[in-house]
Amino acid sequence: MTLQALQATVAKPATLDGMGLHTGSPTSVTFRPAPPSSGIIFIRADMPGRPEIKADIDNVIGLDRGTTIGVGEARVHTVEHCLAALSGMGIDNCYVEVDGPEPPVGDGSAMPFVQTLQEAGKKEQEAPRRYLEVDEVITYSEPERGVDLLVLPSDRFRITFMVDYKNPALGTQYTSMYGLEEEFVEEFAAARTFCFLSEVEEMNARGLIQGGDIYNAVVIIDHPIEDDEFKMMQERFGIPADAPTEQGEVIVGGDFRWPNEPVRHKTLDLVGDFALLGMPLKGHVLAARSGHAANVAVVKKLRKFAERKEIELKYQGTKAEKGVLDHLALQRILPHRYPFLLVDRILELVPRERVVAVKNVTLNEEFFTGHFPGQPVMPGVLIVEAMAQAGGVLLLNTFEEAEDKLVYFMGIDGVRFRKPVVPGDQIRLEAELARLKGRTCKLLGRAYVDGQLVAEGEFLAAVQDRPPEPQGEEEPTG
Repeated sequence: MTLQALQATVAKPATLDGMGLHTGSPTSVTFRPAPPSSGIIFIRADMPGRPEIKADIDNVIGLDRGTTIGVGEARVHTVEHCLAALSGMGIDNCYVEVDGPEPPVGDGSAMPFVQTLQEAGKKEQEAPRRYLEVDEVITYSEPERGVDLLVLPSDRFRITFMVDYKNPALGTQYTSMYGLEEEFVEEFAAARTFCFLSEVEEMNARGLIQGGDIYNAVVIIDHPIEDDEFKMMQERFGIPADAPTEQGEVIVGGDFRWPNEPVRHKTLDLVGDFALLGMPLKGHVLAARSGHAANVAVVKKLRKFAERKEIELKYQGTKAEKGVLDHLALQRILPHRYPFLLVDRILELVPRERVVAVKNVTLNEEFFTGHFPGQPVMPGVLIVEAMAQAGGVLLLNTFEEAEDKLVYFMGIDGVRFRKPVVPGDQIRLEAELARLKGRTCKLLGRAYVDGQLVAEGEFLAAVQDRPPEPQGEEEPTG
């Protein structure tokens, strides 16, 4: 992660009134200044207590025809256009008050939000902007749907997007964005949402798009239209009698603002979804046929990449790179010391997901003196302890200020020993986070030697605050 430039918020409040796309109810959104490092926070002003929902990938709860975020009973639908405008305008911190379950749809683009933010103005803050700088290739693919997303190293946020549709009104389309704040407003913000007529009919049958009309979407005909169907469309969406009816034509929304307006809008959506990362990205996104679900999946991968980078930054001065932590880093994470530190190195660490560690077993281990003379075998209880310590590294790096916390194991279930471990073996310790609720969790642990399973078990643990160090006593160093 790099620090440069300054964070920004809006200079004053500004409000946009309109109608919700899916609810069809009057709604408004008000942008208000927010303090440094607070991020984008939606506020449901119409609900008791004015609950807050941070625009964060962990708060995504729905991807049906848009991106929905929520916390508890509070949720806000179709946030991507609003987030794209904030990101495109370089706003890092903002309170976004919404007096309903979704922001106004406007004309189906991000331009109404951009214009409102221009009215509010922009104010730099005395805090450095934190960028996520990608230094390796991150990939996502759905072969069955032909969806591919790659994030490549780059000195700025760039997007190259390609879509191809069988409908002749669209065909294959391509666009590139080389600089977000330089190009977004003029080249992408006004690109409207689009869909096929069959999708409109399906959404209408489900009770969605109650606020949809001929002014907030581009609708392309993808099948022959019957007379009764056309009449329904006239009554429901106010389509004029002389509207096009041929397959491949645009029935609603008028002419395209650009020949490739659909792919520009897909790029706009991607910008909004990537804002859920919580920090600006330095990376080149290559997208083929991507939508909200794929965008969010990649942002989740980027979040894990960012967490790994945080760990590397935290343990500078040790060998901490690409998830690898050496013995110096381990002594800053775990409270254990000789002769009870049973993890030598972390090979892989994915916060809130899994850890891979190694323990080198040598004849110099103290326990081999009595277990057993002439037939040294590592005690099974110590193999279990080694798995637990590896799990402790994973858990402590799931919480902030890990150095001030301890992991206490509350239960061990289903432990099985498959093969003895002897001097000269190297144990590969793997732990996966199966469940996390508050500070209590369940871990699945496995131990391997030369690719063969030697032990496994389930661990229940709790993370607690570390008690203060006794005054006047030196910390053990081993």
